[in-house]
Amino acid sequence: MIHFNKVSKVYSDDSVALKDVSFKIDPGEFVSVVGHSGAGKTTLIKMILAEEKPTEGQIFFQSVDINALKPSQMNHIRRRIGAVFQDFRLLPNKSAYENIAFAMEASGRTDNEVAADVPHILDLVGLSHKMDSFPHELSGGERQRVAIARAIVNQPDVILADEPTGNLDPLNTYEIIQILKKINDLGTTIVLATHNKGVIDSLGKRVITMEEGQIARDDPTGRYVL
Repeated sequence: MIHFNKVSKVYSDDSVALKDVSFKIDPGEFVSVVGHSGAGKTTLIKMILAEEKPTEGQIFFQSVDINALKPSQMNHIRRRIGAVFQDFRLLPNKSAYENIAFAMEASGRTDNEVAADVPHILDLVGLSHKMDSFPHELSGGERQRVAIARAIVNQPDVILADEPTGNLDPLNTYEIIQILKKINDLGTTIVLATHNKGVIDSLGKRVITMEEGQIARDDPTGRYVL
């Protein structure tokens, strides 16, 4: 599904974010990418979204070289990828329901589809009772659950989660990871970038360890080892 082939990224100030990185992620996998700050985790996530382009190498999404695509073609690929970030990125003037509905409308979904799907997705993340609440009325954990609901409502093939628990306490962290596991159990591929050792050790899933822009380890059922 996702294939990095000898990918390097060097920025204009000569800083090296990634160096000769190669790996494959199969459909339905739950893969954690770990490493200290600056190890290259976020750059890797941005490259899957084509927000950054490699200096060298190729990145494939379902056998398509995403950096060879036109912008209109890349928009089609992005609709198959859901993204969750540390800072939630919710629209502050829209309710939980409206934030999710907005993502559906942007993908061309009908009013009937929105009315049918948004309550179902809010129920999946345990927030049916908060559908009319605005972001400032929600806790950090609740805001992240809305962000996850927004990411999955269009039924993407992959969820990219970049430090989704970075601003959360241990209880909310546990709940967010349980939701991601549930989504993975339903067949969606999950790529989780994190530096949270407890999260990684509790998952027992594949772990790619980044060090100074390179893959130091790729363990099929790994733990956080740095």
